[in-house]
Amino acid sequence: MSDDPGRTTGTARLLTALAWTLLLLGLWLWGRGVTDVAESPSGPGDVAGLGTERVRLPPAAKPLGPATPQRIDIPELGVQAPVTARGLDSRGAVDPPPFDQPGVVGWYGSGTAPGAAGAALMVGHVDTETRPAVFYKLSTLKPGETIRVVRSDGKVAHFTIDGIRVLARDDFDARQAYGPHQPGRAELRLITCGGTFDRISRSYTANVVVSAYLTGTGP
Repeated sequence: MSDDPGRTTGTARLLTALAWTLLLLGLWLWGRGVTDVAESPSGPGDVAGLGTERVRLPPAAKPLGPATPQRIDIPELGVQAPVTARGLDSRGAVDPPPFDQPGVVGWYGSGTAPGAAGAALMVGHVDTETRPAVFYKLSTLKPGETIRVVRSDGKVAHFTIDGIRVLARDDFDARQAYGPHQPGRAELRLITCGGTFDRISRSYTANVVVSAYLTGTGP
């Protein structure tokens, strides 16, 4: 064991940076459409024209400690979904829940916990071959609306949405999409497919990314 605290801290920072680099590479590959998706009989529509509305947003709350997310609530969408920890697949992308669990949201368990400092990542399907899935209406959310995450420590992290972006997969910047927007804040990213469904590649043409940040907690 090293007796040099500076060297130990530097090593930890290097490992953290390496882990983020590998994750962002995997997310970039996922954003380019390397992960297969199921075709829906009625897709979510072309939402490439989404913008960000100017609204008065509350100040950020102090980040919480790490805790496992158990459920995500999105009142505007009527979503109350269980959350399960997921890892990376063989290609380095965040592995979403299986298609036979369309109502489940996947959290990148090796990354930031929702409510802790940094950007927590959650992914969900937009649809299956037969019906809409948990994040089907994700692109309809607006800045100022609320996302709640129930945590294993008994706290409920309240996030306020500050941006909704639709990023084309042909020009995808994973760090810009998924990296923290402000150092030290507790942030959340909800990610699903968007745009139109390409029958040749059997994938959607874009990703919907909802950005939010911690603004309060509840019991």
